[in-house]
Amino acid sequence: MPTAIIADDERLMRDQLRSRLEQVWPDLQILGEAKNGDEAVKLVEQYQPDLAFLDIRMPAKTGLEAAREIGTKAHIVFITAYDQYAVEAFDQGAIDYVLKPADTERLSKTVERLKARLTTSHEPNDMSNMLAQLAKQLGIAAKPDYLQWIQASIGQELRLIPVEDILFFQSDEKYTRVQTATYEALIRKPVRDLAEELDPHLFWQIHRSTLVNSKAISGVVRDMRGRHLVQIKGLTEKLEVSRSFVHLFKQM
Repeated sequence: MPTAIIADDERLMRDQLRSRLEQVWPDLQILGEAKNGDEAVKLVEQYQPDLAFLDIRMPAKTGLEAAREIGTKAHIVFITAYDQYAVEAFDQGAIDYVLKPADTERLSKTVERLKARLTTSHEPNDMSNMLAQLAKQLGIAAKPDYLQWIQASIGQELRLIPVEDILFFQSDEKYTRVQTATYEALIRKPVRDLAEELDPHLFWQIHRSTLVNSKAISGVVRDMRGRHLVQIKGLTEKLEVSRSFVHLFKQM
């Protein structure tokens, strides 16, 4: 029996799609529903369905972003409210789609395509290039893949550190210090390279040698010399802000 999950931020749309699918594809088993892209990715990990019906525009993570994370774990079916011109992008890319609102007659055609795809290809195709082209054609900017983990040395031990746990990075001539709330580690990658690989909304460069987690900032003070210093939550240490980056704190 084929299985699927449905992801759409509008409950009525989820209910309607589930109802119409029951009419045109009674053998299809819906294992779960999500209201955003993050939940959709988790449902795919949990249930390992054959199909993932993903709304294109959802909060937290769009359907395109969720599809990139899901990769080859499920066949992707996009739910879209775009007009016929935009739908041509799906047809040319051989990507399965459902138009909003789900019309029974049109949905039947989509279901036939999906059945044929499941019959001829049990393993989903890698759609990363296709998704990038689709995002460009539909005018949806795809977020880059930022670093999620840092592999660092702590003595003789190598440890994987989630980037959200890191308070700041600070480089010297040879190493970069990785500071968390409970320990520090060392890596050889310089700050200039990390600045290109980390989410700039999360990690702010405040000095040519320093990146700080914006969520770890408790305040900014000025010392007797007029320098701006960033205070880090839970630490007594303060980080100097160079003149080039003072503008980041004008509103603080």
